[in-house]
Parts: sequence; C-alpha cells; structure tokens
Amino acid sequence: MEHVAAGEERIVSERLRRRLEEVNITARDQLSPIQDHVNFTLQKAYFKCAYECFDRKRRQEDINNCVEYCSVPVLNANNLVETEMEKFQERLQRALIVCQDKFEAAKLQQTKAAAMGSLESCVDRAINESIQVLPLVVDRLRSALSLSGP
Repeated sequence: MEHVAAGEERIVSERLRRRLEEVNITARDQLSPIQDHVNFTLQKAYFKCAYECFDRKRRQEDINNCVEYCSVPVLNANNLVETEMEKFQERLQRALIVCQDKFEAAKLQQTKAAAMGSLESCVDRAINESIQVLPLVVDRLRSALSLSGP
C-alpha cells in the first residue's frame, strides 16, 4: 500500500512541477516584448549616447559622467522589471507556502492521498491566479516604460 502512495506522490509532484514550469513559460512569453525593448531599444540608445560622450576635447571625468547619465534609462528599466518580477514571484511563493501548510494540516486529518489531492488543487488555484495576474504586471510595466500594446 505504501508503494502505491509513493507512486501517487511522485505523479502529483511531477504534475506540480509541470504547472510551475507553465508559469515560468507564460511569464517569459508575456515579458518577452518588454525584455526586447530593454535589451535592444534602450540599450541601443545607451550605446549611441555613450558613444557621443567620447570626445577628445572632454576631460575623463566629464566623459565618465556623460556615460553614466546615458545608462540611467536602461538601469531604471532593468530595476523596474526586476522589482515587478520579484513581487510576482514573492506572491506566488507565499501562495505555495499556504498550500504547503494546508497540506501538512490535511495529512493529520485525512489520508495522504486525500491530502495530496488537496495540495494539488491548492497549487493549481495559486498558479492559475498568478497566471491571471501576469497580464496586469505586464501592463503596469508597459505603462511605466511608455510602451504601446503587444
């Protein structure tokens, strides 16, 4: 009987792992245009700006200040994306911790199989809610970076 329960646990664990991978893929897909904007548009502008800073008539300190000034939009955009994604990941992580806590409590009251089922449904709910929130995060980033639609 224990062998069957271990097998069921592995199956549930694999399904949960696939669901978490689904969140990663969805986030990567939805954030791709924003990353392209930061990596290409903003960095291209940075390099063009920085190139203009190098003038033999300028002092080294002025060149350094100019290059630093040019880097501000890219750094701000990267920080913004990183902060928003950290918040997103923290929310998902907290939801998954709640699921784990419920699972531990359910193991005391139910069979392990029933507790695993509760865990799986809780994780599914948390992941679905996170996937539904992702477009809002992307919209907030688009707005902050003054990007138009998809």
